[in-house]
Amino acid sequence: MKLLIITQKVDREDDILGFFHHWVEKFSEKLEKLYVVCLWQGEYHLPDNVEVFSLGKEEGFSKPYQLFRLQKFLFKHLSEVDGIFVHMCPIYAILSFLLVKIFRKKMILWYVHKSVNWKLKLAEKCVDKILTASEESCRLKNRKKIEIVGHGIDIDQFIPRPTPSDKFRILSVGRIAPVKNLETFIRAIGILVNQKNIKDIRVKIIGWPILTSDRKYFEKIKNLVREKKLENYIEFLGSIPHQKMPEYYQQNDLLISASETGSVDKAVLEAMACGNFVLTSNEAFKEILEERYLFKKRDSEDLAKKIINLKEFTIDKNLREIVIKNHNLDNLIERINSNFK
Repeated sequence: MKLLIITQKVDREDDILGFFHHWVEKFSEKLEKLYVVCLWQGEYHLPDNVEVFSLGKEEGFSKPYQLFRLQKFLFKHLSEVDGIFVHMCPIYAILSFLLVKIFRKKMILWYVHKSVNWKLKLAEKCVDKILTASEESCRLKNRKKIEIVGHGIDIDQFIPRPTPSDKFRILSVGRIAPVKNLETFIRAIGILVNQKNIKDIRVKIIGWPILTSDRKYFEKIKNLVREKKLENYIEFLGSIPHQKMPEYYQQNDLLISASETGSVDKAVLEAMACGNFVLTSNEAFKEILEERYLFKKRDSEDLAKKIINLKEFTIDKNLREIVIKNHNLDNLIERINSNFK
């Protein structure tokens, strides 16, 4: 089988989208030929049956020229492939629709976000199916085309390898932005250190601001750390390439996600696969995790209590089993491919 994938970025060094490089590797193992069209091309090392084509954002190409390059590539290669898989970009499903229909190919969109905008609504009309990670991860009212398939975590890459420590080590992973709600997390650490007199904790925050509003938020967060006198407990590590993330999960005991994205957070699943405890206020995990791993949104007191409770537990192997059973990358790739057969 031959497929054409359209995605945002192919770059194994990217901290946010670097995971998709491994998705492409897994796809290539099951396919005769794979074309990958991306908006931005960075560093990649892929098998010979994969051809990567960039629309040229990294070269500074204008949007009209990027559109021209997309249409030209589609016209040249659509006749060769069995279908088109669009990853997280409804706009590319819309822009590809006419040629996809002319060549009578099946087009499937992967979408994992609580946001429902005009692009997603229009893309739903253009594609044959929308695949998503959970019920909450795609919130279109019309459920006819939506299929829930779980997330894609490489369970051979994200494995438990605990490192002994006399500290309880806590991790936060993701872009630094208001939607991540880091102030709840930091205030909870302040409660533990300053009110509960718990000093044997260390926190690492992985991520970097992207937008101007994110940078302003980052300054606010750093000021909060100073205000709570937590400089010796909280460390900002900046962006980390996704391929290096397993070792960071393995060096920690607990991942905390106060994110309000409303969809199944990949970082939480990766941490679970590595044997970490997790605490999240994301409603998408209510059907996935036990109550002890959930805290109330924007409630630092509740989060602090849940952290104290988890300090007393040993590793919960069931957390990794959840990922293996429901969010295994190999299973996901097989389910995606089966939609084109």
